[in-house]
Amino acid sequence: MRRVVERMLDDELRLWRDPDGGADDVLNETTGLLEPPDGAGEVVWEGRGAVVPMGQPALLVPLDGSIAQMPTTTAYQAMLPIAAPCASPGDLLTVISSSRDPQLVGRRFRVGDTAVGTFAVVRLVRLQVLS
Repeated sequence: MRRVVERMLDDELRLWRDPDGGADDVLNETTGLLEPPDGAGEVVWEGRGAVVPMGQPALLVPLDGSIAQMPTTTAYQAMLPIAAPCASPGDLLTVISSSRDPQLVGRRFRVGDTAVGTFAVVRLVRLQVLS
């Protein structure tokens, strides 16, 4: 079953960890949001996965130090193979390529939490849209 599901993971993803957290984030003057600087952090994993909308409003806790929570318009989740290392809240995910949806390429997400099941076929990771 796992091999069948993993063949459907057709996005190329990069998961990375920002050791400075939000301390070095830069204001994007177009969107008014704080974003991690390019090149910050260490790559934790890179490989095949999928980023899909959950079809419901995002339910994520506010980021540390935020005054008001501004939820994303759509909740997304990533499906990562079981062989991928566990993501941690605050990790960042970038879509490198996507054969299903070219508009996903270059999008960045922050990991909100991870879902763990007793019969896991893929790792499910809730995401918050950054850009």
